[in-house]
Amino acid sequence: MEGGHSGADKTAFTECFRRSIASPYIMRLALSAGIGGLLFGYDTGVISGALLYIREDFEEVDRKTWLQETIVSMAVAAAIIGAAIGGWMTDKLGRKKSIMIADVLFVLGAVVMAIAPAPWVIILGRMFVGLGVGMASMNAPLYISEASPAKIRGALVCINGFLITGGQFLSYLVNLALSKSSWSWRGMLGLAAVPAFVQFILMCFLPESPRWLYRERKEDEARQILEKVYYPDEIDDEMKAMQESVTAEKEMEASMGNSTIEKFKRAFSTPAIRRGLYAGIAVQVVQQFVGINTVMYYSPTIVQFAGIASNSTALALSLITSGLNVVGTIISMLLVDRFGRRRLMLVSLVGIVVCLVILSGTFFQASKHAPRISNVDTLSFGGNSTCPAYTKAPDFASWNCMACLKVKCAYCANGGSEFAPGACLVSDKAIRTTCRSQNRVWFSEGCPSRVGILAVLIMGLYILAYAPGMGTVPWVLNSEIYPLRFRGAGGGIAAVANWSANLIVSQSFLSMIEALGTTGTFLLFAGFSFVGLVAIYFLVPETKGLQFEEVEEMLTKGFRPFPFNRKNKNENGKLDAKESP
Repeated sequence: MEGGHSGADKTAFTECFRRSIASPYIMRLALSAGIGGLLFGYDTGVISGALLYIREDFEEVDRKTWLQETIVSMAVAAAIIGAAIGGWMTDKLGRKKSIMIADVLFVLGAVVMAIAPAPWVIILGRMFVGLGVGMASMNAPLYISEASPAKIRGALVCINGFLITGGQFLSYLVNLALSKSSWSWRGMLGLAAVPAFVQFILMCFLPESPRWLYRERKEDEARQILEKVYYPDEIDDEMKAMQESVTAEKEMEASMGNSTIEKFKRAFSTPAIRRGLYAGIAVQVVQQFVGINTVMYYSPTIVQFAGIASNSTALALSLITSGLNVVGTIISMLLVDRFGRRRLMLVSLVGIVVCLVILSGTFFQASKHAPRISNVDTLSFGGNSTCPAYTKAPDFASWNCMACLKVKCAYCANGGSEFAPGACLVSDKAIRTTCRSQNRVWFSEGCPSRVGILAVLIMGLYILAYAPGMGTVPWVLNSEIYPLRFRGAGGGIAAVANWSANLIVSQSFLSMIEALGTTGTFLLFAGFSFVGLVAIYFLVPETKGLQFEEVEEMLTKGFRPFPFNRKNKNENGKLDAKESP
């Protein structure tokens, strides 16, 4: 087995259930802290549906792609700052207080968005929420990880991942429920305040992380918490492991001095920390560059790209893909401590690459067979309603729906059949109303397509490939791969990398669609995913079932994947880690 450990007789999920029955306090800690994951997921999912209705309320948002991208990605930009601050805050103030501060930011941001009178106020609220998301994205799994026995740590941290996907599913339910409401997007965005307030209250009655307490010389408090989550015969071993880790940390701090720059220089010169960061940053960046948040942030819009114009239908189909994300996360909880972190991510990436290539081909077929433009039908709406680029085009007779949408106009489908030639019109609210009054469908994002449902099905398979591996495992890995003395900072650096990659993807997605088309964009993500597969194969070791101190020892020795490790066998025939070049 990778990592030098044999497989368990039972899955850690079964062990997790057994321990939770014996000590419900374990699940109370995990679920309370995991609400941060719920908030994280709700925020990433809710904006996808809310954006449809924000565009209808604010015409300037509908007209400007960059403004849509800014509303979506401003939370991501703020999350980068939140993750950076969170890395420092979690070491200075503790894991518990950092989570509670994130809750306050969530509530503030949700209220600001709910009452926003203009797009810039929505953006301001998204900034507050983003700060909270950035903090929660690293603090919640870290808190759960440090309060968990090693044998069930992966399963418990996956609860955070499950709640992330659960939050996304909940957001789509809320989007669908409020789609006909007069509050629509205001209610969608404002409801994020509720779980944040609930978590703040719950955290008031929970303890600090035992490892952080031990570091702060509160050994008795740390032992009291361990007694509630560990078996009696495990407590002394865990206390000893914390003592050794903290002693090593103090020695390193004494040799480094108080300079932050010196600490980082020393960290990167220490093999275990440096290699841990290579692995932790790699999985977080790859998680974003497979394109997942294009689906999470723009799922209904992508459904419309596939030729399904109705907002409510797009939201309903997005709900299905979000539900599959929850199913995939449950699969991850069952498998992460049985088959390992590394293997799940590699298998996940193979599935992602295949799905993205097929999805790209499906959109190519949809574009190729888009309905043609009827000149007679177009002119029937009046000269002022006709798309200007269409009237000036020397080859307008060859235009189809896709050509119309590429020049920022809209397509009013034929009243008899959506696949018969229709009209190319100015993208305007009044003209849209006229089109719909004739019982015709208005297309502004994608064209009518017979393969639209196929694209949605493939997107569902993509989610099922993503969720069990790349969806949850990067957060599990980052909660356990750094030594205690650098866990907050290391997790913060990796989270900053995650949110920075997220920002690049979310801010550029609609622009890439305009420049490359849906076919080229998803093919590009397939290429990124393949590069990520190679990077994870060479950089990421297996940490399944290891104590934190064992992970540090393994990283100090180094890691080489098959076939580069074939010569490194001990007298028992087991693979040893070897110093990386």
